[in-house]
Amino acid sequence: SGGGWQDSGGVWPGMKTIMGVVAAEGDPEFGASPTGGSKGRLLPRHHVLSADEVSAETRDGLQNSLVLVHGGMAQDVGPILEMVTEKYLLRSEAEWQGRQQAIRTFDDILGLLQRNDIRAIGAATERNFFGPIQTIIPWASNLYTESLIQSIRGEFSEDFYGFWMLGGMAGGGMGFIFNPAVRTRAQDRLRVVMGETKKRLERAVPFAMDPVVYDFAINERGTSAELLAASAALMPPAYYTQSVPALLKTDMRLLPESRRTELEYFGAACRKSPEMAGTVQAMFDVLLPRRAGEGNDGTWRTRSLEQTLDQLGFDRVQHDQIRADLRNGRIGLAQNRLPASTDIRDVEAGDVWHVDSKFADAGLQALREGRVAVVSLAGGVGSRWTRGAGVVKALNPFAKFAGAHRNFIEVHLAKSRRTAALCGTALPHAITTSYLTHEAIADWLADEKNEKSCGYEGPLVLSEGRSVGLRLIPMARDLQFAWEETPQQLLDEQKQKVRESLHAALIGWARHAGEGTDYTGNLPLQCLHPTGHWYEVPNMLRNGVLAGLLETRPELKILMAHNIDTLGANVDPALLGWFIEQGPAMMFEVIARQFDDRGGGLARVNGRPRLVEGLALPSEEVEAGLSYYNSATSWIDIDKLLAAFSLERGDLGNQEKVAARVRAVAARMPAYITLKDVKKRWGKGQEDIFPVAQFEKLWGDMTGLGDLSCRFAVVSRRRGQQLKEPAQLDGWLRDGSAAFIDSLCEW
Repeated sequence: SGGGWQDSGGVWPGMKTIMGVVAAEGDPEFGASPTGGSKGRLLPRHHVLSADEVSAETRDGLQNSLVLVHGGMAQDVGPILEMVTEKYLLRSEAEWQGRQQAIRTFDDILGLLQRNDIRAIGAATERNFFGPIQTIIPWASNLYTESLIQSIRGEFSEDFYGFWMLGGMAGGGMGFIFNPAVRTRAQDRLRVVMGETKKRLERAVPFAMDPVVYDFAINERGTSAELLAASAALMPPAYYTQSVPALLKTDMRLLPESRRTELEYFGAACRKSPEMAGTVQAMFDVLLPRRAGEGNDGTWRTRSLEQTLDQLGFDRVQHDQIRADLRNGRIGLAQNRLPASTDIRDVEAGDVWHVDSKFADAGLQALREGRVAVVSLAGGVGSRWTRGAGVVKALNPFAKFAGAHRNFIEVHLAKSRRTAALCGTALPHAITTSYLTHEAIADWLADEKNEKSCGYEGPLVLSEGRSVGLRLIPMARDLQFAWEETPQQLLDEQKQKVRESLHAALIGWARHAGEGTDYTGNLPLQCLHPTGHWYEVPNMLRNGVLAGLLETRPELKILMAHNIDTLGANVDPALLGWFIEQGPAMMFEVIARQFDDRGGGLARVNGRPRLVEGLALPSEEVEAGLSYYNSATSWIDIDKLLAAFSLERGDLGNQEKVAARVRAVAARMPAYITLKDVKKRWGKGQEDIFPVAQFEKLWGDMTGLGDLSCRFAVVSRRRGQQLKEPAQLDGWLRDGSAAFIDSLCEW
């Protein structure tokens, strides 16, 4: 339907077809085409199916067969609808054929309704889901939905007639069609199976609520209304629980008469009506919220936060320095940028190297000798990937390879497995985590159900994150910079006044709460923040993972570190051989910049080539002038990196020395200050949103150290592209990137 039309179906009674029609004379769309041709009408045609077209027996059969559910998943269908529209306009061959097949399936279903063949209807709707829908948009399906279908089919066998997708993406509104004789049992089992599957996948895919099984019946009346009067016209109790507290703060004389009359009836109902019992107490909970879990001494929050910080390896010395620098104006939003006097220009031809296959033999030899390990950086939750849902991006089953949904970790392990097979030596693979991702990744790797798909034959270790930050009350100057010095959408006069009033109130809050002081007045996890991916490699020094790898494999010399979403990065023998030939401490991979690449790039800064983060660039114009974009993949000489930290291999067992050296190098890295909106929930149904300050340090800034030798290699976009948003997936599939990655893997 193109989205939205199905929602209007509830206005019409019973069963109906909803179909697009050509605009006719009298329609506002008629003649709108600049070429004079007819255009489609915005409002579709709703044809209510009569009893002659679909009998009462068929309607009863469908009602008694269909189990209507919501799987609980929360997904942004905007990119899906954009993909559908794009493919419709471009008339892509396979997708166009899929659309024609879907139209034929629609006609088949109308015929099956006339013949009262419910089993065949279930087969047709499922065929449409696995056929045309996924031909047009492969991303309309997901592991959660297909796991449900597989489980239900395995349990109900011939009594399960088929799956019926009802929304823009699977996982939300769905239907399962059964033999009427087992429908009641199927409802109970679906509720259980959906709950179990959600529990297994909820740290990998976004859920907004627990799954629901609905009561379902065909509405033969359509949308209708009934006029209620006096006390019968009151809204449900939950409505008054939320609305009345605000009204009580208003002078009753300022309320309209209709509202005062409603409150009179509401007051009477609270005293007499059983349906309103408990409403007054619920309103008091909103007016005077209680701190859930508060102890008698009122110190539960401080105690819990301190315990959490200690458990996660909080560096109080570093935090004190960051806080002092923020308060003294040495760091801040304005200070994120390089000084205006900095000379920033594009790199020259001799600053980068292009891959040459003549170095491949040297790289293969290093692999055979066991001198290389892979490090996948998986400390982030990837909030852009799931629009802030907070799942672990590394575990998100984002695409199908070899007939199965695979997550990011599975892809990287499959690449390492193939590399090991080619060189004949097991390839060590380390996955770095953070306090946000460690437990979920560890549990997933330990799950017996994943053993078959990701059982990795080589050394596989988790590097637990030992860095966490404590958020701070923002400085008023940073709030003013964010709202006054950076581009903002200009609203209409009244809305602009409201926004300015809010900004003034928040600046007042920051000053009253104490600019630059620790933010502790919230749940512990709302007070913490990740500190940036600079710490993920140094964490391997602090937590003993690198020492363990070197102990079991003393010949290990080189690490290839990459972001979890840089799917094309593998241990390429030619790149490895050139890195060995050149002998720098580190080599960073870059790709040719395209329009959508944001976040800095490779530049000459005061005459020296280095990576520059987007936060440090003075303007978008400067960034647009850079030819190369950072792919976030780096090659590291272990001993030279240790030397940069004033360490040797034998020092890795001395935790105090390692922590001090890591802290010393971290102090040389820029600390970027950002503002984050954080929710503070009060009691029942109330929340405040406050801006807080946090910092991050980024790995690319290692190239700014004058005493660390770095090189830069240009690689293909297929190798260096990072998948940051689901909207990239369709282009990634169509341009051959997915097939390229599949060719690097052994499943």
